Amino acid sequence: MAINEAADRADFSINEQVIVRALGPTLTNFGITGALADPTLSLLDANGTLLAFNDNWKNTQQAEIIATSKAPRDDLESAIVHALGPGNYTAVVSGVNNTTGVALVEIYALQ
Repeated sequence: MAINEAADRADFSINEQVIVRALGPTLTNFGITGALADPTLSLLDANGTLLAFNDNWKNTQQAEIIATSKAPRDDLESAIVHALGPGNYTAVVSGVNNTTGVALVEIYALQ
């Protein structure tokens, strides 16, 4: 997996089960000011087709996310567990009600 430095794009050359996380509120614990209070997360394929969406990680896939040991610390943060084949993917983070702020996107390959 290679992460594009320009943003939140990933290129996969093999099939991978991943967890994608969008963190906002947790960042304040590390001294980040202006953190996005309630991030949403969309996962898109190379054609821009929506593969998955999450707002508040416990609302969907809670058991799968907990099983990864990478559940976000804050209930308002977002996460998606998804199987990705070879190709390019984009993670889009937005704020609920068009709010803005600092967010962190993380992509972990799961074993």
